[in-house]
Amino acid sequence: MSLKYKVLAAAATLTLATAAWAGETIVVDDAYARASGANAKAGAAFMMIRNTGAEDDRLVEARSDVAAKVELHTHKINDQGVAQMMHVPEGFDIPAGGMHALARGGDHVMFMGIKAPFEQGALVPVTLVFEKAGEIEVEIPVDLERQDGGHGHMKKKSN
Repeated sequence: MSLKYKVLAAAATLTLATAAWAGETIVVDDAYARASGANAKAGAAFMMIRNTGAEDDRLVEARSDVAAKVELHTHKINDQGVAQMMHVPEGFDIPAGGMHALARGGDHVMFMGIKAPFEQGALVPVTLVFEKAGEIEVEIPVDLERQDGGHGHMKKKSN
């Protein structure tokens, strides 16, 4: 066995071990992505993030090669009563034993400058970065037909 093969095998093992550890505390359910049309320049992803661990964690970043820029966003109502989308640089708390919904009309992953249309049934690769759990790679299915918003308009829910 060559040294190069041993190094690659060790790196792969370490990567899988890290993903398994993160997957033991952070669980992503009911994820889907959408864009408003074939010519849309922006899209969003929604999901339920559960923290099964004993310590609070925080989603601090999302990354993907499908867009020029990926940010964590939320909606806030301004003084005129109009909902505005805004970047949340500090991320979202995921309480120990609790969950946080990324849902339409609330917190979400925002893709700006998407490089190709989001097509029904395609998978969007996303890396979610947590303060404690580290990086978790997810493949989020595109569902342009979903109407219910999945989790309603929940912002946070703790058990």
